[in-house]
Amino acid sequence: MVEALGDILRDWLPFLLALGFLLALHRGVWWIFLRKHSLASERRLPRQLLTIAIALVGVVVLVVLIPVNDSGLFRESTKGDLLSLLGLAITALLTLSSTTLAANAMAGLMLRMEHSYRPGDFVRVGEHFGRITERGLFHTEIQTEDRDLITFPNMHLATNPIRIVRSTGTIISAEVSLGYDVAHSVAEQLLVRAATAADLTDGYVWITDLKDHAVVYRVCGFLEDPRTLVSARSKLRVCVLDALHGARVEIVSPTYMAQRPAPKDEPVIPMPTRARPAREDAAPERIVFDKAEAASQVEQLNRERADLEAKKKEIEQGMKEAAEEDKVERTGEIEQYVARMAEIDEMIESLSPKREGAASDS
Repeated sequence: MVEALGDILRDWLPFLLALGFLLALHRGVWWIFLRKHSLASERRLPRQLLTIAIALVGVVVLVVLIPVNDSGLFRESTKGDLLSLLGLAITALLTLSSTTLAANAMAGLMLRMEHSYRPGDFVRVGEHFGRITERGLFHTEIQTEDRDLITFPNMHLATNPIRIVRSTGTIISAEVSLGYDVAHSVAEQLLVRAATAADLTDGYVWITDLKDHAVVYRVCGFLEDPRTLVSARSKLRVCVLDALHGARVEIVSPTYMAQRPAPKDEPVIPMPTRARPAREDAAPERIVFDKAEAASQVEQLNRERADLEAKKKEIEQGMKEAAEEDKVERTGEIEQYVARMAEIDEMIESLSPKREGAASDS
């Protein structure tokens, strides 16, 4: 009995060792990409590719390592049947899912190679607007103005127009309708003043339409930091109201009616108030796009770390032929690079709670 049990364990030992190694390998991949943030915001795609590869190779290896015995459960013919069945299953899976799974995977690889957008970028897809948080093999995740997360299949992004806000700055605008009794030169001057008050540069005004009852103006300005895009749009509209009301220019509907006793020539303008200035740390983007902002910061930190690593390797290669006095100076530079890379690793690790608590990316 003991000898038979020992023979069984000896026959199944390679299979059990391979199974344990594959489980440890899968766990190691999860720990590296999710806990250590070695690829940070771009960790989803490499992890998915490695997981799929490990699963496919692992199943084939396990089938090959199954012990066979002509008098036992698994025979040599049975192993061959299992391999054939496995090949048919993979073929059927790829065939049946070619319109969805494979298409999304190819679209994800194409979007990655084009470098159209990065985590943290503002994008508009159809009626949805938000910031990129993560890019995966099959899906791309966007955080909206409501702090919610929307997942788009990569095939949808590859076949539909995507509006991307440039990280170097963007133009924001606001429209307002004024009556024909307001000279366009006066209106344009007031609206440009409003754009300047909203901390926008290079302000200008367009007349977009001449309606029966009003002239439609669009005031535009350049926003250098697109991270405050949402609050900057609101601030521009507030400054437009303040500039027009401050100049005693009415902004009312042509069908406006008010049943109240008032002097004939009294304009409909709210009384001036002393509002407390908004705090700089109260920007809504800090809450709305928290995960996207963390993804953007991690992306920038990883690019900086890659540059430091390249400079460090370049100095190390040059030290082989450098003089002794130059080696001391270059060693100091290497130490500075290493210290900075350690700081970057700590900063990336500090951002992990913001990123991990949002949604699962299995």
